[in-house]
Amino acid sequence: MGIIVPAQIVQLNLSPGGIPKRAIGEAIVTSAGIVGDSWAHPNIHGGRNQALLLIAAEGIDELIGQGFSLFYGALGENLTTRGIDRREMRVGQRYRAGEVFLELTKLRAPCATLNVYPGIQAAIYDPDVKAGNSSSPRWGLGGFYARVLKGGTIRQHDTIILVDQVV
Repeated sequence: MGIIVPAQIVQLNLSPGGIPKRAIGEAIVTSAGIVGDSWAHPNIHGGRNQALLLIAAEGIDELIGQGFSLFYGALGENLTTRGIDRREMRVGQRYRAGEVFLELTKLRAPCATLNVYPGIQAAIYDPDVKAGNSSSPRWGLGGFYARVLKGGTIRQHDTIILVDQVV
């Protein structure tokens, strides 16, 4: 039997607004998100139910394999994770990442900000994803928004584990 490697935060990211977000080693997280992070369009992004954006590194790697010139943080995610299957992620799941507890609140819908990567919206979003069909091959490629249930410090390489499922 092989060694099971826990899921982890491979990169933490922030920006003063817009994409890409730049990597940081450690962050303080509050109910409003990562301290120092902001959004280019706060009337659309951010807020308590969209305080953090999580995207699986495996999904970004998949998009890179499709020819998109991406890197971790390029899609505006705050937490780039490795080891959580994006196809298994669901709204209502609760995770612990470092000292932080968070709950997935919604799939990220594509927005005009992503148009800097021509064709990316069709690659991450389709009618099945829009309808909530997790069997879509694009499920979770755009990431999931989360609310912060308990703030604290989070660091690059902290583990992230599923602790609860709220339905």
